[in-house]
Amino acid sequence: MKGILLAGGTGSRLQPMTLGVSKQLLPVYDKPMIYYPLTTLMFAGVRDILIVTTKRDQDAFRATLGDGERWGMAFSYAVQLEPRGIAEALLIGRDFLDGGPSALILGDNIFYGHGLPEILVAAAGANPGATVFGYWVKDPEHYGVLDLDAQGRPRAIVEKPARPPSHYAVTGLYFFASDAPELARTLRPSARGELEITDLNALYLAQGRMRAEILGRGFAWLDTGTPESLARAAGYVESVEQRQGLKIGAPEEVAWRLGLIGDSQLEALAHALRASAYGAYLMSLLPSK
Repeated sequence: MKGILLAGGTGSRLQPMTLGVSKQLLPVYDKPMIYYPLTTLMFAGVRDILIVTTKRDQDAFRATLGDGERWGMAFSYAVQLEPRGIAEALLIGRDFLDGGPSALILGDNIFYGHGLPEILVAAAGANPGATVFGYWVKDPEHYGVLDLDAQGRPRAIVEKPARPPSHYAVTGLYFFASDAPELARTLRPSARGELEITDLNALYLAQGRMRAEILGRGFAWLDTGTPESLARAAGYVESVEQRQGLKIGAPEEVAWRLGLIGDSQLEALAHALRASAYGAYLMSLLPSK
C-alpha cells in the first residue's frame, strides 16, 4: 500500500502565519506539523509516500523532508495547483499509485493513542474498498458525521448536519482500494468547486464496500486548521511529552523502532540535530555503549 499526504491549500484560516509558509510546516510544539501525519502513515505500514503540496511550498517541503531515505522511506512530490478538494489528491497521485491500494491522510491531522499502529495495520489489511475512521466529538455539526446502524455499520456520511445522526466525526485518514482514482474521476465538483471526499466515500457505501473504524476514548484526534486548534494541539503534545519523556510524531524514532533504520543511522540523525533538545532525545534512545 502506498500513501498520499495532502499538504496543499492556502491555510487561509491561519493567516497571517501562512502568508509565507505552508500551514503543514508550522510547528506543533517541537516539530513540523507534517511529521505527525507522516508517522501515522509509517505506523500503518506505508513506506512509499506522495506528498502533494502547492507549487509555492514544494521546495520548502523537499528541504524539510528530503527523499525519505534517511528514515528508510521513499518520498515523491506532486503539485496541487489549486485547492480543488481532498479527492483530487487521488487523481494527482494516480500514476504514483500504479493500480494499487492507498492510504490518504490530511497534512493537518494528528492521531495519537496506545495501540494505534495495530489498528492502522489491521484496517489497512482488511480494507474492502474504503475505510474511514470515526472519532467522538462534542460538536459534530462542524464535521462530516457518520450515521451508524445498530450494529455500528455506516449507513451514510452527512456533511455538517444541523441535526447530527451521531457524535462520530469522520477524520482526515482514509484507506482505499485500487479503484479509488477511477471512482474519483466520476465525481462532479460540489457547489464550492471541489471534489469532495464525502462523495467518493458515498460511492463505496452505495456499493456496500465502506467500513468505519471507531477510535475509542483512549485516542486523540486533533486537526490544526485554526489558531485555536493549533495552540491546543501544541499544548497537548507538550503535556504528553513532558509528562512521559517520550515524543509524539518523531519520524526518526518511528523508523528506528520499526526497524527501517539501525542504531548507527539513528545516531547519525541525532548528531545532526545535536544542538536541540530533539536531537538529545534521539540520542537518549540508543543503548548505552
